[in-house]
This record gives sequence, C-alpha cells and structure tokens, in this order.
Amino acid sequence: MGNLMDSWRYKEPSTVEECDSTWETDSESDEPQPGEEDSGISESNSPTDSGKCAEQLVSPQQFDDSQESTAKMKRSFYAAKDLYKYRHNYPNYKEPRQSTEYRNLRFYLNKIPLVPDGIYIEEILNKWRGDYEKLEHNHTYIQWLFPLREQGLNFYAQELTQVEIKVGFKEFQSSREAKRRFLLAYAVMLDFFGITLLDKNGNVTKASNWQDRFQHLNESQHNYLRITRILKSLGELGFESFKPPLVRLLLEEALVEGTLPNMLHSALEYFVYTLRDRAQRRALLRFAQQHYQPPENFVWGPPRRKRAGGPGVTRGTAAAKPGVAQEKSAAKTRSAKEDSGKSPASPEKEGVQGEAAEEDSQEALNVRKREEHSAGGDGKAAKSQNGATKQPQEGKGEGKNHADRKEYVDTTPL
Repeated sequence: MGNLMDSWRYKEPSTVEECDSTWETDSESDEPQPGEEDSGISESNSPTDSGKCAEQLVSPQQFDDSQESTAKMKRSFYAAKDLYKYRHNYPNYKEPRQSTEYRNLRFYLNKIPLVPDGIYIEEILNKWRGDYEKLEHNHTYIQWLFPLREQGLNFYAQELTQVEIKVGFKEFQSSREAKRRFLLAYAVMLDFFGITLLDKNGNVTKASNWQDRFQHLNESQHNYLRITRILKSLGELGFESFKPPLVRLLLEEALVEGTLPNMLHSALEYFVYTLRDRAQRRALLRFAQQHYQPPENFVWGPPRRKRAGGPGVTRGTAAAKPGVAQEKSAAKTRSAKEDSGKSPASPEKEGVQGEAAEEDSQEALNVRKREEHSAGGDGKAAKSQNGATKQPQEGKGEGKNHADRKEYVDTTPL
C-alpha cells in the first residue's frame, strides 16, 4: 500500500527543465559570451514555452540562416527523463514480488553463473579480457556485470532491487572478492574501449592500442549504450567517484582530439547526466562549452536569465522579435532623421545653394532674352516700346561666344 501511495504522489516530469537541475544553483553571469547566443536548454523558445524545449521550436522566419541552425538544436526529453529517474533513485520503481535471493551479489561472489550462457564471472575476467570479438558480439553478459534497476536486453538477468542495494550490497562493499571482481570487470570493458584504469580512485588514460579501439568505438555506436549502463552501475554499487574521470576523457577525445566525434552527442546527453553531483556536471559542461563548435549550438549550458528591463523577456526572445518599446524607438529614430533634413543649413551648404539659385536665375534670364529675340521676326532684333533698337553693351561678353555671354543680343544690321 505504501508503494502505491508513493506512486500516486510522484509526478512525472514533462519538460527537459523539470528533469534537469544542473544549473539551479549556478552563479554565472547573466551576460552571454562574446559572439555567442544564450546557451540555455530552451535555446530558441519564448518565455512561456521555455520548458518545452524537447518538443517545440520557434519559427525559422524569425532567424537568419546561422540562427536557424541554432533553432533546430534541442535537448532529448527521453534522455533527460531517463537520467532524471536514475539520479533520483527511480521514484516510481516497483519492487518485484518474487524473491530475488540476491542473485547479482551471488554472481559476483562466483556462486552462480550468468544465464543463459552458464558462465561464471571468473571465466569472463580471466578468459575474455582482450577477446574483443567475443566482447563485441555477445550481448548477455553486460547486464550481469553491471546490474541496474532497469530491464536490459537479457531478460534472464536479474534487475537490482532496493533490498539488494540497501542490504545485500553492504555485504558487497564489505567483500574484498566482490569489489575486486567488479573493478576487474570495469577494467575489462575499459580495455575493450581502448582505455586503461590507472588506480583504485578511478583515474583513466588512453591504452597503448587506443587508435584501433577508438576507431572501432567511434563506428560501433551501440557500445554507447553499454557505457551509459556501466556509468549508472558504478553509481549504484558505490563507485560514483569513478564517473567524472571517464566522462572527462571521453569528452576530451570527442571535442578536443576529435578521435570520437560520433560519441559527442551521447556524451553530452547521457554520460554527463549520470553524475549525481550538480557541481561535477557543471564542470564537465563548462569544459565542453569551451570547445564546442559552433558555440551557439551548445544547448546544455545554463538556461536563459530574464532581462532586468522587464519580466518574462529573455535575450533570445528580444533579439528574435522586437517589442512595442523597440518599435517606438525605431519610430523616434526615423522622426529624428526627417527633422534633421529640415534643420537650417550650414554656411557651406548655404553657399552651394546660393550658387545653384544664381545659375537658375541666369538661365531663366537667357531664356527670356531668346524669347524676346524670336518675337522680333526672322533675323530682326526686338524693339522697345518707343521703337528704338536695343544695342549691345560694351564690356560684357567680350572674348566669348554669343551663347556663352551673360547678355546675348543679335547685332545683325537691319
């Protein structure tokens, strides 16, 4: 009855933000990095829809080509929800009714074989190490070596239970043989991936044959599911501190060295979020953000903060769609430009305008004189009201063509 009441009280998260508490206590600056857009979970959403980043996108019409690619980047809600349940110890988990008899613990104590192959763990640790073909193509052993409170591909494998974790694995932690075998199993799988376990603190480095193994790992993406399972199991069995060194190495190889480019998305969506400590997740994501290209597509950083100018307005939203205040500002700018065209001209402009007016006046005078000349008849000069013929004035227009003179008069004798 208690489990039933717990399941009623549990509310399934419906957005990526509800699943991810990584940045809840973050104290980074609100200002974006130079040349970068906000790198929040809701990369291109409005304030009211910022939580629905796994399902909704802003219309591409609001962005240019470079921003449109950013709008298409989004977090996986399936991945976020899966890792949320893991980090919160499977809040809606239902214990199986049948007795488990601590089968996972007994397997590590070498008392029962894995099913269906009938192989004991000592045989796997001693004979399978370095047999990469067997480790690659056999899909029944991984669920036994790294048990979880989840059902894997091998339905014969026993899921972990809360009883096993609380009671049975206290014996696991106190048993030197069980812990030794678990660490050996971890080392076998790391060697399969091209990685070497350095010490009992979980530090790792690339193996001597890392080039061949990384090439295989980059091309066999189903092994990313195995890595996720291994990371989860490390946390379930008391080796949470082993996760950060492995995830950091994989991120560095995927982002910086470029040896595992196909793994990058899985590392950011799954591997990082198996860590239960928020500070450790933030440290890994900050490292990834420094090297991620293009930087504006990094959607695993802190969510957008609200502008100081008004509630509910984010940097991305303001850039994508101007508001009323922006429209008023643009109108004022246009009005100022129009008014500036009507303002008094400077002395230099007045001089230019005066010269232009003088040329226009002179041109009008020439046209009027030509009209008066043509009114006198063919080749005849125009006369004044008293009948006298107008004579050319001396000193004006000398050394110039008639058309170039300021006063043009026909001098042909009558």
